[in-house]
Amino acid sequence: MGKRIRRNHTPAFKAKVALAALKGEKTLGELGQQFDVHVNQITQWKVQLLAGAEGVFNHGRSDPSMPPVDLKVLHAKIGELALENDFLEGALSKAGLLSVKR
Repeated sequence: MGKRIRRNHTPAFKAKVALAALKGEKTLGELGQQFDVHVNQITQWKVQLLAGAEGVFNHGRSDPSMPPVDLKVLHAKIGELALENDFLEGALSKAGLLSVKR
């Protein structure tokens, strides 16, 4: 028996097989033969489909567990850090410790 080449299935194919498994019209063995995929692989795709189904109805909303980002605070922090870098660069160059310019 020859060695089988590893196949990469498209997401559309995986979804088609997983949906067929969810319908339950055919057994996993029949689906495996029909699509030429191992039964364990079909089961994995079915579990992944069920786990990711919530994201279909999310409609672009962010994850509720993540806090909202306040851009004003982030821009203020960037400005503060830039000011500190400029100050330290000036102090080091006056002290002769910074000889290489960026």
